[in-house]
Amino acid sequence: MNAISIYRAAHWLYRNGVPVLPKILQMLIFLLFNSYIPYQAVIGCGSRCGHRGIGVVINRDAVIGDNVLIRAHVTIGKLKPDGPAPVIGSNVEIGDGAKILGGVRVGDEAVIGANAVVISDVPVGMLAVGVPAVLKAIRAE
Repeated sequence: MNAISIYRAAHWLYRNGVPVLPKILQMLIFLLFNSYIPYQAVIGCGSRCGHRGIGVVINRDAVIGDNVLIRAHVTIGKLKPDGPAPVIGSNVEIGDGAKILGGVRVGDEAVIGANAVVISDVPVGMLAVGVPAVLKAIRAE
């Protein structure tokens, strides 16, 4: 059992109009994994959390693509309460402790390094590292 499997059950219940139970499952995620993964967020198929999702915080308006690996203590959130949330493409790897903030777009097959703070867009297939994150090519062409 991990945070994403409980999220998937809560999201299914939410999408099918079941009241109360999604909120209870969201609280269960918090109690078991010290994570905030709201049932309203959109997380694609095959996406998973490393270390069972310990310390992960995802904004309810975030959109996460398919086959994304989210490691421990990652934050995916807004910069302002009424601002846009991040959109993360498919096949992305997000390192431990990374922060992806604001209305940024992370392209498919990008890699976010451990403890990186991403506040600007990351193009397809790029590596983002540092505080604030700078972009590097993953492999030499």
